[in-house]
Amino acid sequence: MLWGRSGEQVAITKLLESVRTGASGVLVLRGDPGIGKTALLDHAAASADGLRVLRGAGVEAERDLPFAGLHLLLHPVLDRLPSLPAPQADALRGAFGLGPAAGDRFLVGLGVLSLLSEVAEERGLLCLVDDAHWLDHASSEALMIAARRLDSEGVGLVVATRDPGSDGLQLGALDPGDSAALLDTTAGPLPAEVRNRVLDEARGNPLALIELPRSPLTGRLREAFEYRANALDESARTLLAVAALDSTGQRATVLAAAGELGCGSGDLDVAVASGLLSVEGDRLAFRHPLVRAAVRGAAPEPVQLAVHAALAGVLTEPHDADRRAWHRASAATKPDEDLAEELERTAQRAAERGGGAAAAAAYERAAELSVDGENRTRRLTLAAEAAEHGGRFDHARAIAEHAGGPHVDPSLTSRLIRVRACSDYGMGMLPSAHTLLSMGVDHIADDDPSATAWLLLDASSLIWLDGDRDMAARTADQLAALKLPEDDEARPVHDLCRWFAALSLRERIEGLPPLSGVVAAARELAGLDRRGLLLIGALDLAEPDRHTHDLATAAVAAIREESRVGLLPQALTQLAATQLALGWHADARAHAGEAVRIAEDTAQPQWAVQAGSLLARLGAIEGVPEACTGHQEAEALLELGLGRAESALLKLEDLVYGRARNQISAMRCVPDLVEAALRCGRPSRAVEPFGRFADWADILDQPWAHALVARCRALIEPGEEHFALALSLHPGPFELARTRLLYGEWLRRARRRADARAPLASALQTFERLGARPWAERSRTELDAAGWATPDVDEHDPLAALTPQERQIVRLAAQGLANKEIAAQLFLSPRTVGQHLYKAFPKLGVTSRAELADL
Repeated sequence: MLWGRSGEQVAITKLLESVRTGASGVLVLRGDPGIGKTALLDHAAASADGLRVLRGAGVEAERDLPFAGLHLLLHPVLDRLPSLPAPQADALRGAFGLGPAAGDRFLVGLGVLSLLSEVAEERGLLCLVDDAHWLDHASSEALMIAARRLDSEGVGLVVATRDPGSDGLQLGALDPGDSAALLDTTAGPLPAEVRNRVLDEARGNPLALIELPRSPLTGRLREAFEYRANALDESARTLLAVAALDSTGQRATVLAAAGELGCGSGDLDVAVASGLLSVEGDRLAFRHPLVRAAVRGAAPEPVQLAVHAALAGVLTEPHDADRRAWHRASAATKPDEDLAEELERTAQRAAERGGGAAAAAAYERAAELSVDGENRTRRLTLAAEAAEHGGRFDHARAIAEHAGGPHVDPSLTSRLIRVRACSDYGMGMLPSAHTLLSMGVDHIADDDPSATAWLLLDASSLIWLDGDRDMAARTADQLAALKLPEDDEARPVHDLCRWFAALSLRERIEGLPPLSGVVAAARELAGLDRRGLLLIGALDLAEPDRHTHDLATAAVAAIREESRVGLLPQALTQLAATQLALGWHADARAHAGEAVRIAEDTAQPQWAVQAGSLLARLGAIEGVPEACTGHQEAEALLELGLGRAESALLKLEDLVYGRARNQISAMRCVPDLVEAALRCGRPSRAVEPFGRFADWADILDQPWAHALVARCRALIEPGEEHFALALSLHPGPFELARTRLLYGEWLRRARRRADARAPLASALQTFERLGARPWAERSRTELDAAGWATPDVDEHDPLAALTPQERQIVRLAAQGLANKEIAAQLFLSPRTVGQHLYKAFPKLGVTSRAELADL
């Protein structure tokens, strides 16, 4: 019986009932040691009638072994790997050392999702994970990725952890009545003084109520366990220390290492008889994780060193190479180059398997064991790069700062500077990242001009995103100083950087080739990596047309095919941006939403923000206030669409006159500011921003920018020729419809009501098709004022009733892809794909996949 945990038991029962119906769910149990988390997991396992149960736990000794915790959970079902999509199966095999390393952490998480879904097909599945706070980083990350995507697989996941958090159930102390009942049930009659003392010291902690009566009273459970361990003879204590420092849990391994220290099976019997250790088949388990911690803490340092050496000596199998290296490292008391090399190989294996945190830890320890300073710095550089690759940006930066210095090799210095810059960029600190990249440029400019040009592209991209004038000026000076031969293959990259500087500074640079030609030439030099995707983004700035869309679509498809998930947030964001410009709003929403989800899972907050801003703009266009919150540009557009020009003007002035006034997104806000200022009768507030925007558009020299300049002129200097020019240049439907609306309003005010009807009707038709409700209402109002009944719009998108994810799935199903293939592309489980199709068919009025292609 569990005392005082009825609410938590109800939550577990509801989860199990949900899983039995084919749904999925996650429950997190949080609380202090001994508070009852493990007991609740036991209760869940005992209540899981009809479900398969997988159980795992984090082990403190294995925190530096990538995917150790995940392997403990999943090893009973690894025979199902052949049923998974090949890239996911290969990723899991690589993670567990069963095949070549795949190295993509996100793909491992998706493999976990597919594996759990596959196992759950039979009869539902319950996964229980204890001591999650001790899971290795790679396992924790993979489980988190899978948990976020659980939907309709029939999988329940219950996780117990000491880590605080706002989600899940926080287990508190038992109330006095339950505490007394538990104590009386487990300890039997006690003298009143002792009973009151136990209740007082335990403070409602169930484990304390059970254990404290067996030991001298103390306020700390760990001390109580230490007392019980120290009561054993020295040989049994040594065997306990071996079990505490071992990470395999294998009875044979512990006995073999203990034998090296003079212990035998009789000592194991003594330890088991004490109640601190138990034998379950061929495995050993401690009474509670606190027992392991107490035994380890009580062992003197010489004993711990001897135990680690003994464990290293018995772990001789190839699959134990990493454990052996770590035990050897833990037993080392002075530099040892051979051991440092062995630990470096361990780090390399961890990095290949996608365990960035584990690789960083191994490289750091290898650096500590290095005999000479050169190898020490090299290994610290590798540690910093591994931590940055794993998304642990604070740690990566700290290692890089510690490793640097005036006497470090220049090539290592450049790498350390890049790690610091990438870490700052990953945390959203763009100005700091730019400063560091500029330092890197200064460091290598004289030795390697071509590499410098590419580094300047990284720096220039931050100007594009952030737009600080001081940043732009510094990069412009470095560009001017770079001595790059005319025939150097990096010349198009150099020209593109100069374009970014010109736009950010609003200064024309003589001799620059057209932007579209520069981008096209630069793209030929870049592969399918972050820089190549950056160049597609630059092309979107120059020509957001179908050609750019085709390039972005091809990039996304190739990245999916190659399972290079880390690149997807950037690629999807750029594809969504092009689709938004082309007026394909539903597709833009689906891809931007997917970009946000994957960016959050892969620790890329900058792309989560960028994609989120596209979703906010879509919300503003469609008149959804809650979608715009926190995005000032979108909030301003929403206010403008709703006719609240004064509020829009104030928000836009904050952007246009702020620190990032020359940022591309801020410059694109100027036409909205001009319209807002004119609408609320303050034309003078539009003059200066419009002058800046006109200069900027003249430098950019692209049709979409010239169209916006012409529209602004039509408002500031009313003239039909300006409207005509704008209407002839707009490439995108939303801005074209806005110009038609403004033109129709101008015509009506000029008492040309009959002439106003055609542009107003056309604007309304486009706004209706795009779902731009505020703008459609403005168009209707103007049409009514022009004396024309609002026309019925008979343009219906048959997919409009679908959610963004249903829309993606239906499109792929229409191409003939099976559920498993769709799941692999969209990083879902096949069962979830099936559920979405089940919901989509009635909305579309179809009954089979064969009808989707025609639709």
